[in-house]
Amino acid sequence: MVDSATRLSQRSMAFVLAGGRGSRLKELTDRRVKPAVYFGGKTRIVDFALSNALNSGIRKMAIATQYKAHSLIRHCQRGWSFFRAERNEFLDILPASQRYDEQTWYRGTADAVAQNIDIVDSYDVDYVVILAGDHIYKMDYERMLRQHVETKADVTIGCLTVPRAEASAFGVMAVDDKDVITSFLEKPKDPPGTPDDPNVTLASMGIYVFNWDFLRDLLIRDMEDQNSSHDFGNDLIPEIVKGGKAQAHRFTDSCVRASTEAPTYWRDVGTVDAFHKANLDLTNFAPDLDLWDKDWPIWTYAEATPPAKFIHDEADRRGAAISSMVSGGCIISGSEIRESLLFTQVHTNSYSSLVRAVVLPRVYVSRNARLKNVVIDRGVHIPEGLVVGEDPVEDAKWFRVSDGGVTLITQKMLDARAAAL
Repeated sequence: MVDSATRLSQRSMAFVLAGGRGSRLKELTDRRVKPAVYFGGKTRIVDFALSNALNSGIRKMAIATQYKAHSLIRHCQRGWSFFRAERNEFLDILPASQRYDEQTWYRGTADAVAQNIDIVDSYDVDYVVILAGDHIYKMDYERMLRQHVETKADVTIGCLTVPRAEASAFGVMAVDDKDVITSFLEKPKDPPGTPDDPNVTLASMGIYVFNWDFLRDLLIRDMEDQNSSHDFGNDLIPEIVKGGKAQAHRFTDSCVRASTEAPTYWRDVGTVDAFHKANLDLTNFAPDLDLWDKDWPIWTYAEATPPAKFIHDEADRRGAAISSMVSGGCIISGSEIRESLLFTQVHTNSYSSLVRAVVLPRVYVSRNARLKNVVIDRGVHIPEGLVVGEDPVEDAKWFRVSDGGVTLITQKMLDARAAAL
């Protein structure tokens, strides 16, 4: 355990990049940015990066927003308002507000930080931890900060160890035997192996640690470069690799897990299939992501809801849930729920069934509905007798069916279907 008086996290801030839409989630991001998408029954995706920072000891945070940010801003105001400025702790929300000039929004990930240099200056920190706000994982950033200082790196980059055959989808790094990065490659056809294992590659997690003085100067120069895309991965990191010292930090060295035997867990829930699978994985007997860990909790807006209720106990009309997670405020009335995850305030009615369903908050399922392999958006009213998941051709007429066979249902889709029938 690190002495609290010497924790580098107390001299650091977390800067969360949360402006990207996440278009691969299709209609789930029509009304909200990807970090604001619901996950795990009661949390939002952004809660994982914020909770990691808080649990690591970081009490100064900022979130840069841009695309359809209202849902994200409202969530942070409701769920993350417990910081106290008199204790020198806070979470600032930094919407794109044309602070550089009257025509320029955030032009890239680096520009989102650059346009807020004066705000970061006011935090009076030595280190800045740059975080993507759209991944699911548990990580102790204090360990990464310590490696950064001990190796005297200009930048330290969080890295996943992935099989070489899968690494072409990532920005990847070639490293020497001390994990100093010798080249940074964006989605290469032939990813490099590592010195200790040629069959795996180090892929960027989009997590960076900088000394603020160093990053500040780099950002100012980048803002003046007309040829730059003002992006960490495309511009700043390759420049440091060529002319400075970039250090790889392996996720296995700072991953927070339930036990030493448990696997590392990091997910990009950027597609409907990945989102569906990651949520349903939580219903497994021993899920790889431990949401029950009291030592590393995932903080969020705790909506005041009554306990879930299960009613009716007849042979063909029994309120029951098997191998499922059911959140507060749900009423399971004469319905059967299997291998599903229900968010808050979901109400299902008699003779309906849900199998492998991810149901976002405030969904109402009418009688005799049968739903299988679905993701249902927030606030949807499922009509009586709707059957989804048994005829993919019919489903595709009205809803979005993913490559993996998951059907996404929104209220707009249901309204179009009702108007056509």
